Amino acid sequence: MRSIRPSSTTRRSGRTRRGTSRVLTAVALASVLALTATACGSSEDTAADDAAAAGDGKITIPDDIKDRLKEHGIDVDKWRNGEWKNWDQDDWLREANDYINPIIEGLWDPERMRDAEEPEQEVDESDISGDQGVTDPTPEPVQAQAVPPSYHANAPTAGKVFFDSPEGTMVCSATVVQDPANPGKSNMVWTAGHCVHAGKEGGWYRNIAFVPSYNDAGRPTAELEGVAKEEVAPYGVWWGDWAQTSDQWIEQGGSTGGDGASYDFAVIHVTPEKGGDGKSLEETVGSALPVDFNAPAAPDVESMTATGYPAGTPYDGQKLFSCEDRPGRLSLHTSEPTMYRIGCSMTAGSSGGGWVAAGSDGKPALVSNTSIGPVTSGWLAGPRLGEEAKGVYDAVSDKFAGQ
Repeated sequence: MRSIRPSSTTRRSGRTRRGTSRVLTAVALASVLALTATACGSSEDTAADDAAAAGDGKITIPDDIKDRLKEHGIDVDKWRNGEWKNWDQDDWLREANDYINPIIEGLWDPERMRDAEEPEQEVDESDISGDQGVTDPTPEPVQAQAVPPSYHANAPTAGKVFFDSPEGTMVCSATVVQDPANPGKSNMVWTAGHCVHAGKEGGWYRNIAFVPSYNDAGRPTAELEGVAKEEVAPYGVWWGDWAQTSDQWIEQGGSTGGDGASYDFAVIHVTPEKGGDGKSLEETVGSALPVDFNAPAAPDVESMTATGYPAGTPYDGQKLFSCEDRPGRLSLHTSEPTMYRIGCSMTAGSSGGGWVAAGSDGKPALVSNTSIGPVTSGWLAGPRLGEEAKGVYDAVSDKFAGQ
């Protein structure tokens, strides 16, 4: 959910492309390159530089990969030495085939993870006051409940997505989902579109990584200072080697306005930072949720549970929470799908977190993700996953079929 502040609704949004075909947005050049083998400093401005300065600085990258990167204006050595911090519009890759996310080993250390902020994207609540279509009354607030530690035992598919943006280090929530092309061995993560791409005013975010069961023991913030990386990332750091969101988000997504929330979803394919033991993400965490693209309409759903790491006041982003409520409907535009809406006190940082309900087969499944909510908190809304979402999901699965 986008940033939470008084008297406005928060989100990054994308507008449906009207009068044209809905072309699915694939990402390319999935270059997973271990640029350093040392830990990084905690400062946002020096983390990558410190990492590059340590060790002998040598890397071995196949020439064809180097050439492909250079075609997109990326010099690996410069990237390693901090060029990723250049957010000039001419150099900020935004198109589908421009996604590049080389691994910078050790960049996401405990302090940098702890200091990551929720994306600040504000929308005045008045922007949705004139909604047309089917919108149910605003739900009563539901107080988010702390998920009991260990998170791995109680919500094994939940985790945090970290990324760098022009505004600094940022954080969202995400869910491990099944991969139909690799049953039992999924490396796929579901989150919000605004957690991977800035929309029409920018491009792909950088250094995108997923940490399952972040702060698994639920330790207070004060106790996280100076801890080993394994304390906050017991199941490792998994870098996004591929990402995909809707073309509606990339073409029209923005920092204000209520358009496009119905298409605010993304799938990230991940790989372990240090190579791991050969196990997939699903095998590592022991679980992955199915995704239901034919979930019932809101009036036919008895209950939905949204889970995430809220980071806006009064939360600090270090602990996992959930809300359970019967969903209502929220229509931002009559030409776009109606969204699910539930009462929930979670704030920004919970963006991208999974919504679980009984799927069309009656079993628990991911049916949505947190997209928007009022700045004053009280409710959340998420897209009802349909044809466009299934296309994104299938494309990522097909890309890595048999791998």
